[in-house]
Amino acid sequence: MLTLHAAPGVAPTLVLAVGNPSRGDDALGPLAAERIEAMRIEGVEVLVDFQLQVEHALDLMGRSRVLFIDASASLETPFALAPVGPRRDASFTSHALAPCAVLFNYQRLLGAPPPAWVLAIRGQSFELGEALSAPAERALDAALGAVRAWLQSQPAMGASAVTDRAAQVAAAMTSA
Repeated sequence: MLTLHAAPGVAPTLVLAVGNPSRGDDALGPLAAERIEAMRIEGVEVLVDFQLQVEHALDLMGRSRVLFIDASASLETPFALAPVGPRRDASFTSHALAPCAVLFNYQRLLGAPPPAWVLAIRGQSFELGEALSAPAERALDAALGAVRAWLQSQPAMGASAVTDRAAQVAAAMTSA
C-alpha cells in the first residue's frame, strides 16, 4: 500500500463537482460548486472538473467527508443525495470514473476512504451550446437549499440532516 500524506491544513470537507458548462444542464455540477464556493463555508474546499479521473483519488487525502456533485438525466425527483462507498465500476477505465470508482482507487492505494455522498441534480437538456434549463435551475436551488446546513455542520454529522431537508424540499416541490 502506498504511503502518502495530505497537505497541511487541508479542508476537512471536499466538494468535488463535475460537468460541462457548455452542455446545457450538464453545467449543474460546476454551477453548484460555484454557488457553494460563494457561501464561503469554513472547512469546505471546492474542486471542479469536466469528469472524475483516477487522480481525483488523491484529492480525498486528509478529508473527513466528500460530496460528489453531478447532473443526472435519470432522476424522477429534483435531486437525490445518497451515501456512496468504494466499488469497482463496471465501466472502470482511466477516464470518466463514477464516484464509487474514485473511492475504490483510493482504497486500493491508501486504505479506507473518507465517508462520501453523491448529490445528483436532475437535468433534462444536455445539448452542446444550450443554456441551463429552467427546471434544472429550480432543481439546483432546491439541492443547494438542502445541502447548505450539512456543509455548515461538523463533518461527523453525516447525511441525516441533508436527507431530512431533502425530503422536505422534495415534498414542497411536488405539492407546488
